[in-house]
Amino acid sequence: MSTLPPVDRLAGVLENFRFQAQLFHSGPLCGLTSFDADEGHAHLHVLRRGQLEVSHPGSRDVPASMHFNEPTLLFYPRPLSHRFHNPPRDGADFTCARLDFDGGSAHPLVRGLPSLIALPLARIPGLAMTLELLFNETDHVRCGQRLLTDRLFEVLVIQLLRWLLDHPQEAGIPAGFITGLSDPRLARALAAMHDRPGEIWSLNSLAEQAGMSRTAFANSFRDVVGQTPLDYLTDWRIALAQRRLRQGRPIKALADELGYANASALSRVFAAKTGMAPREWLKQRSD
Repeated sequence: MSTLPPVDRLAGVLENFRFQAQLFHSGPLCGLTSFDADEGHAHLHVLRRGQLEVSHPGSRDVPASMHFNEPTLLFYPRPLSHRFHNPPRDGADFTCARLDFDGGSAHPLVRGLPSLIALPLARIPGLAMTLELLFNETDHVRCGQRLLTDRLFEVLVIQLLRWLLDHPQEAGIPAGFITGLSDPRLARALAAMHDRPGEIWSLNSLAEQAGMSRTAFANSFRDVVGQTPLDYLTDWRIALAQRRLRQGRPIKALADELGYANASALSRVFAAKTGMAPREWLKQRSD
């Protein structure tokens, strides 16, 4: 019995919707430290040692207060105000980065994640070598230190995303895009749409990618991802159109790339999904 070749569940997303990390703190944090959502950044904090109490003023998505007493990774994929409370004499030791995802909260991965993922470092295998390199760089001032630590934080995020794809329930991932990528069969159809958005996909051809019957695929996709396959495909195409419009690409050039007969057809679908024409949407973004 032949086995299907492995599929890269992250490449198609991260190649189209990139992200950047920037180190902004390494060392103890004593007293009260605030991270304001108005600054517009996502955050990744690594509690290296010590204890931490974190509060989330005004948020309904996460607990008002949380306490950690072991090395822990705290990932805020969207801007969310949070405060660290540490004893002034014995501050916990942190390495922290700001994260900027292409498209912000509209980034496909960001949309599918909860507001906070907090995991003990020991629970995520494979992080040890990256963390050793990261801490070694932050502990010693050397040429290229900031550039290297930024890249290591990006590696850390990709490793975390890998783990989340394999442990969606343990991480509390809601039904949607990421849970779809966690299903080996559905992931094949999702990756095909991500890699070849301009192909004329049908329910039958997507089911073939997943190695499932048409009915089983449609039902499973709807249950796991929360929408129909063709609705998802449309959302993915419009997300790509938005990104490429921001890059200065004309709508006429995008229609053929994204599987539409002409610019008018793409514009109609774009308006139906966003509530405004592409030109109007782009002007609003620029303003």
